[in-house]
Amino acid sequence: MSSGNTRGNIKIGLNVGIVLKQDQATGKITRGVVKRILTNSSSHPHGIKVQLGDGRVGRVKEIYTTGVR
Repeated sequence: MSSGNTRGNIKIGLNVGIVLKQDQATGKITRGVVKRILTNSSSHPHGIKVQLGDGRVGRVKEIYTTGVR
C-alpha cells in the first residue's frame, strides 16, 4: 500500500481512504474516489488533502489498489 503522505502517490480517480475533519479524533476512514488534490506541497505529515467525488474533503490515510483496470 502506497503512502498517503506523498502527493506523487495520489492521482485523480484513485480509490482512497480519508479521514474527515470531524473524524480526526476517532480516525474513522471514509472511502471514495479522488476528484481533486488540494495539497500543493509534495508531502504532508498528516496526509495529502483531497476532495472526493461526492464533495467530502479529508486527508489520505490509505490508497486502495484493484486488479481491474
